[in-house]
Amino acid sequence: MSPHPSSSVQKAREDLAGRLGEIRKDAGISGRELAVRCGWSESKSSRIENAKTPPSDADIKAWCRACSADDQTSDLIAANRQSAHAHVQWRGLQRSGLRRLQESTGDLYQQTKAFRVYVSDVVPGFLQTPGYAAALLSSIADFRGTPNDVSEAVAARIRRNAVLSSGARRFSFVLEESVLRYRLCSAETMAAQLGHLLGVMDLQNVAVGIVPFSAQRTVWPMPTFTIFDDARVHADSLDAASTLMQPSQVELYARAFERLSQGAARGAAARSLITGALAALD
Repeated sequence: MSPHPSSSVQKAREDLAGRLGEIRKDAGISGRELAVRCGWSESKSSRIENAKTPPSDADIKAWCRACSADDQTSDLIAANRQSAHAHVQWRGLQRSGLRRLQESTGDLYQQTKAFRVYVSDVVPGFLQTPGYAAALLSSIADFRGTPNDVSEAVAARIRRNAVLSSGARRFSFVLEESVLRYRLCSAETMAAQLGHLLGVMDLQNVAVGIVPFSAQRTVWPMPTFTIFDDARVHADSLDAASTLMQPSQVELYARAFERLSQGAARGAAARSLITGALAALD
């Protein structure tokens, strides 16, 4: 017997089924007529619309074509593909320790050519020193009550972050000034982390912007998110890591990143914010 889908996966399937049902109703056709146009049984239309059977990409294309809604096909196919992992529970990923979590994105990191990263809470993983990463991951393991494999997890994170030194990849970071000020480790470890951040800013393929506390904002501070090329977004929260792949979702986060970037200090002004945070450690 196959395992029952998690509530989050089932919710994603139900949302997709609901959208397909709305498309059919907007077209003014019955489930029977839809089945005729698609060349399948009426029961299949019912199972898909009631989230009993996940549709294939081909099913979605046929459904939209039958309802003259081809413009919605791309978003719906993306929603269908992400439904199995749209809301991946951190606890499930961390059950066997944090190392697995670090390694789970290794292939994605290798495939991506352009990264856009926004953070409002901690130094982004790409830019973390081993000491800072160890302090952060230790606090996560303690909070979650997961197996403590922090040393292995830190090593995995540092290996994964080797993509930063590849000139073939571009990185754009936007950090809230709060990231420089939050004390998640000792003053000595934080000083080393801030010094590393200054060094990273010299890399040709890395752009770092810092949104000062005093900046006039056009958008509010948000939870951390990462955009991989123009294909997907990872958006973090306390209990989950959402993988968003619908073109409209990716576009929304890309627009948010652009707005957040507009208020970010760069160059000498950004360095001044970092050195100011360093001085405050004394």
